[in-house]
Amino acid sequence: VGRHSLHTDAASTTAAATIIMATKPPSHGGTFQPLRHRSGTLRDRLHGYTKQTLGAGGSLNDAVALPPGESCAGWVAVHAIDFYNDVSTIWAVMAEDPYLDSFRPGEGFPSGVEYRWSEGTGRDATTVSVSAPVYIEKVLQWIADQINDETKFPDDDDEAEALRVFQTPQFAALCGQIFRRLFRVYGIIYSSFFGTLEALQMAPHLNTCFKHFMFFCTEFGLLPEREMEPLEVLVKPIRKQYHLAKGK
Repeated sequence: VGRHSLHTDAASTTAAATIIMATKPPSHGGTFQPLRHRSGTLRDRLHGYTKQTLGAGGSLNDAVALPPGESCAGWVAVHAIDFYNDVSTIWAVMAEDPYLDSFRPGEGFPSGVEYRWSEGTGRDATTVSVSAPVYIEKVLQWIADQINDETKFPDDDDEAEALRVFQTPQFAALCGQIFRRLFRVYGIIYSSFFGTLEALQMAPHLNTCFKHFMFFCTEFGLLPEREMEPLEVLVKPIRKQYHLAKGK
């Protein structure tokens, strides 16, 4: 077994993140209910753009592009929630499988890496080795906690206040961390559970969700190159499709 590159989850602000400025996730014994955007709010309006574009047969490039006159930070915020729902729905299909309990700490990650879970900040931060399924559960619970915190993801009638929150450096850093962790969940699913989803005829849905996610991340530069290396064989052709469609 070769040496693993260890990736921890300490929060950091990427260059892309500075530019852009629920409900319970599935678990053993729980049923996932997707997070909704309250009708009439900024989040609901922005979410509607994507539904309208894809529902009318529009391209993924059009679906991820920032709508004219809208806030880039708000656009990213809404997609962080929508992509969380996508990943959680996929994972919920497998959450009850006893096979998940067979993984030991450090197992089930993409080849050559181990994602370790970090909790706390500063001197109180701790990093622990967990299995890939446990890592996914922790990521989804952590993201749900952030989204359900109205001080971090406001969903009220006061658009000005919501935009004020979305445009802060703190929110940019938080969104950067959310997108990196969602990418890691996709990496684990493709590395260790693709066969299971394929047998359940869920592979096309997984591929569609991941392509949408990657088009959006590429559009706004949300993922560091180093973060994408473990899934390069999947990421490279998707990014090529994105650039060809953009005429770049």
